[in-house]
Amino acid sequence: MARDYAETVKGDLAPLGRALPADTVPFLDLSPSHEALSPAIVEEISDLVRSGRFIGGPQVASFEAAFAAYCGTSHCVGLASGLDALRLALVVVGLEPGDEVIVPAATFVATMEAVTQAGGRPVLVDVQESDYCIDVDAAASSVTPRTRAIMPVHLYGQMADMRRLLAVAGQAVAVIEDACQAHGASRDDFRAGTGGLAGAFSFYPAKNLGAFGDAGALVTDDLELAEQVRALREHGQRAKYRHEWEGYTARLDTIQALVLLHKLPLLDAWNDARREAARLYLEALDGVGDLVLPPVAPGSTPVWHLFVVRTKDPAAMAEHLDRRGVSTGRHYPEPPHRSRAYAWLGHVEGSFPVTERLSAEAISLPIFPGITESQIAGVVDAIEDYFRDG
Repeated sequence: MARDYAETVKGDLAPLGRALPADTVPFLDLSPSHEALSPAIVEEISDLVRSGRFIGGPQVASFEAAFAAYCGTSHCVGLASGLDALRLALVVVGLEPGDEVIVPAATFVATMEAVTQAGGRPVLVDVQESDYCIDVDAAASSVTPRTRAIMPVHLYGQMADMRRLLAVAGQAVAVIEDACQAHGASRDDFRAGTGGLAGAFSFYPAKNLGAFGDAGALVTDDLELAEQVRALREHGQRAKYRHEWEGYTARLDTIQALVLLHKLPLLDAWNDARREAARLYLEALDGVGDLVLPPVAPGSTPVWHLFVVRTKDPAAMAEHLDRRGVSTGRHYPEPPHRSRAYAWLGHVEGSFPVTERLSAEAISLPIFPGITESQIAGVVDAIEDYFRDG
């Protein structure tokens, strides 16, 4: 698998984890993805430094055009983060105090922050065991006259059921996709970020398509929305010193656009490498201990941003794996509704049972482009030892 990956990116990549002990498996290693790309990126950054053009420029416009084409949308607006993309989409929708946005309870806190920072109130619903994405029936039951938007989250790299969700939303409620973990994912006839009014992406370095720092984008087929977000990202101005809205500083840095332009052509190959790693895990871990393996909904093609399994005591498993040199993650041990930041929503323990079970039981295993079969075997062996040792 590692040899095929190296050939795909047209570079003879060094073995994974060169600076680490041979039996160590990091949770994430970006070096295989960067090895072949780094010389060209460094050279172009040097040229950019000499030019002194650090804001805007052809790199941003070129990336926006390329990513819109990749997603299959008419427009892409480069932004400083995925949170900016979510928030500005809601701002353009025109949230007013008391307006409601339906969001899944199982998500990273940024989804909630986007709603409250745009002036709305998040209305949480549980997720489904079948895909860990928003429960469409629960969302339908939560629509009220104050509902302005539904914000599905394509969690862990698998899309929510957009076909049913769009039917629930109808014409009166905007659907804004949190696709920050789902670059290139698809389900039924939908590609991540393209089914609703707009889709938001994060290019945080650990994402399937990651920059060298914070970055994000909004994609849409709505020209008016794209133009307003384009203005809002730069102090609300359509032209220099002509401010039509109260805006923000939320631009995509030129350096990050340059990096993303180099990485985007390899995204599909990287996603395929993640799928192969997921396949190996799914085959090897089937029936091991009390593990609940990640579900894949019919018609869904995930991109495996994370490979999340469930077990009764994930902390104990993480400790055991750490002793064996295997790094793991937790996504997410505290759901936003149980955090201090969102205690004001008034949700008590037990409000969202599937989300709370997922938070209590989830542990994320190493997965990244370039992970080797021997490393995956090492992770599997360590997990089998954990259950064998009781």
